[in-house]
Amino acid sequence: MGLFKRNPFGHILFIKKWVIRIIGSLSHRRFRGFNELQIEGSEIIKSLPDKNVLFISNHQTYFADVVAMFHVFNASLSNREDNIKNIGYLWNPKLNIYYVAAKETMKSGLLPKILAYAGSISIERTWRSKGEDVNRQVKMSDISNIKKALDDGWVITFPQGTTTPFKPIRKGTAHIIKHYKPVVVPIVIDGFRRSFDKKGLRVKKKNILQTFEIKEPLEIDYENESIAEIVEKIEYAIEQHPSFLKVIPREEIEAQEELNKLRKWRLEDDY
Repeated sequence: MGLFKRNPFGHILFIKKWVIRIIGSLSHRRFRGFNELQIEGSEIIKSLPDKNVLFISNHQTYFADVVAMFHVFNASLSNREDNIKNIGYLWNPKLNIYYVAAKETMKSGLLPKILAYAGSISIERTWRSKGEDVNRQVKMSDISNIKKALDDGWVITFPQGTTTPFKPIRKGTAHIIKHYKPVVVPIVIDGFRRSFDKKGLRVKKKNILQTFEIKEPLEIDYENESIAEIVEKIEYAIEQHPSFLKVIPREEIEAQEELNKLRKWRLEDDY
């Protein structure tokens, strides 16, 4: 690899490699130390093609979710079986992993800007901006950037577009799946909301069970399935379909949302 070789977004791969190494080293104890991340399905990662793979997941914090995925993916590719022991897997990380994130989030400070270099595809949210509801058109450049990333490697996306549980799936993810026909791999995470603050930067509580389940790729009829059918398939795959509320009491979900609001206000006061 040439010292100044770049990816399709202009990032120098040598620098990106060191960003991943440093962030991974600093964050490792958050998933294996303060807390213990229980992983299931790492063998699926090793069987995936090198390009045109879309990971879909529920979302619990801004950054910890993605950082955990970088750990799990690279550990799995280095023959770790459902664990992230021995961070030697960070020495030669997979460099064509990208993740979809809100542009305003990735520009909110120095650390987010550094994290963005690890592989952010920053997009403008069409439904919310600066804490207020908006309604604007999807930017075609955002869609083309996701396509560019899929052509180069793997893309992580959180189709609800929010860390609040059981919110509707954004149809944009289904459109991307239908038009670009990626291999779609669902991931279900839990425990991150209890372990970290909303941003996923501060350890809020230790000794929390964190789980990370990688599921088999979805079977999708790209030509014949409708957007609505793909959306429903995503909801079930990442366990965010309304039917799951029958298992989790609504009162518990509402109480968690109120706690998240309080944490947000406290964070704003801290800054």
